[in-house]
Amino acid sequence: MGLNLHLDLLHFIFFFISISLISSPVLSDLIVSKVDRRVDLTSHIVRSTSVVKVENDGKDTVSEFQFAIPEQQAKYLAFVSAYQIEGKGKTKRSGAILPIKSVQPAAGVPPSLAFYSISLPKPLSKGESSTLEVLAVFAHMLRPLPEQISQGDSQLLKFQDSAYYISPYTVNTQTLSVKLPEGRIEYYTKLERTKAQGFELKYGPYENQAPFSNSSVEVHFEYNRPFAVAQKLVREIEISHWGNVQITEHYNLIHGGALLKGEFSRLDYQSGIKGASAFNRLLARLPPRAHSVYYRDEIGNISTSNLRGDSKKTELEIEPRFPLFGGWKTFFTFGYGLPLKDYLFAAEGRRVVDISFGSPIAELVVDELIVKVVLPEGSREMSVSVPFSVDQSQETKFSHLDISGRPVIVLKKANAVPEHNQHFQVYYKFNSLNLLREPLMLISGFFFLFVACIAYNHADLSISKSSASYLAKLQWDEVLTTLQQLENIVNRCLAIHDKLEMSLSELSRTGNIQACKAVRKTADGLLKELSKDLKPLLVFLQSSPQASHIYSKAEELVSKERELQERLFAKHSVIVDCYEKKLGGREIENRVAPHQQKISALKHEVDDLLEFIEGI
Repeated sequence: MGLNLHLDLLHFIFFFISISLISSPVLSDLIVSKVDRRVDLTSHIVRSTSVVKVENDGKDTVSEFQFAIPEQQAKYLAFVSAYQIEGKGKTKRSGAILPIKSVQPAAGVPPSLAFYSISLPKPLSKGESSTLEVLAVFAHMLRPLPEQISQGDSQLLKFQDSAYYISPYTVNTQTLSVKLPEGRIEYYTKLERTKAQGFELKYGPYENQAPFSNSSVEVHFEYNRPFAVAQKLVREIEISHWGNVQITEHYNLIHGGALLKGEFSRLDYQSGIKGASAFNRLLARLPPRAHSVYYRDEIGNISTSNLRGDSKKTELEIEPRFPLFGGWKTFFTFGYGLPLKDYLFAAEGRRVVDISFGSPIAELVVDELIVKVVLPEGSREMSVSVPFSVDQSQETKFSHLDISGRPVIVLKKANAVPEHNQHFQVYYKFNSLNLLREPLMLISGFFFLFVACIAYNHADLSISKSSASYLAKLQWDEVLTTLQQLENIVNRCLAIHDKLEMSLSELSRTGNIQACKAVRKTADGLLKELSKDLKPLLVFLQSSPQASHIYSKAEELVSKERELQERLFAKHSVIVDCYEKKLGGREIENRVAPHQQKISALKHEVDDLLEFIEGI
């Protein structure tokens, strides 16, 4: 047993010792003639239902009934409600839920008790009685023992309570039944009149118990059902007056049971040998007409889910990407749409949204629940009615085509359980003309776009032909055209250079000297013609003020190209002469080497000058 469990046990024992010192009732006007308590431990959410028959044994009229919860349990209290029971056999609830409030204990009561007061539907006079049903729901009350287990172990939980109904009133007759999940029972406290029937423990009946009587009981039992806890849930409900309610829920989920000890084996888990305490699916009960359901996490869409439903219900079976063991976490989001007409109504000149508050996932404890109701832009005079206490604030959300933003009602609830999944109402005023705002914005936007296009097509945006800027642009265009022509001629010259060098390669392969000389003669004629075409271009660039910073580069390009021609012709003459004299290959290389080095350098310079001209 861990240190925390030892401390809890000591606190619990101290509590029973302290309240045993009280021997007289604090409140003597009422007596509890009969109480039947049922504690349901089939879920990790503990539900304690007490059916209490109270009688007024005093002279004065009594309008409230008080009940006590030990502080060790009260800190886990998530929800409490009370109804009056009437009818044949006293089994039918009558009327609405009764108001409950926390009250200060009377003098002489030990501080280890938390007191609550129920307002009776009608005051009880002397001799009158009333039967009440009190439901108390506790979260995080069951403690795993041991706190860490290996993958192959079953999960065991521990529960502590009193076999007697702790009350400030005398209790004539009482019973307690504890319903357990299917599985083995490691240990349970055996008192007088204790009986175990299947998976249910029964204590009592016990009679004539003085106020604050108690008898500690413990139950240690096996529990291998989903122990799901949402550390944080953000639930966004977006109202659109165009006919849809969009609900998006973001979950930060953890397995709240015994921590996994050791390493996880996927093989053992898939074979079904180990992993009884883990869970790999949850059930979400959605409204009947839910549509457009999706389920995803940080990676993307999760396809391992199953949606089924009919006209009365829609159920989404959620299966995470991996099974959850004790202490393991997962983050996911799912959302769905609902028809607006099922949840939006009109009342006294206002709009009313009537929708559920909590998570639709079955048997889920939510440590921090944030519900955001996003109203249409233009909503005003908002108010909220929630059947239990919540923290409320307001913020603004901007979406497509919003101008002032959409008002958002933010409701926060700690320690939420399925009993909090009740309907709440959001009231607001909204002018229906605001529905036309976004369509008119779209229509106006397209209209002005079309008008602008028409105006652009019909407008004369050209520059005046008599202006200095227009003349300067014409001159610059002529310079660019001249440079383009010069560049084309130089590239044609370089292409002829390549053919001249190819003739030398053909000479080395075939030895045909006459063919090589013919290529040279043709190349010489072509280059002379191109040289004539270059002269007027250089003259124009020299005379144009716009080309003053370019002429020197153009002139250098032409000069380098001519020098390259001369070197290539010299190389060609040397090689042809060597072939005519039938000299060896090494002798040819020695004679050509000086020319080849200069040719390579000139080619590099010509390429750089051409690149400069192209970048203008």
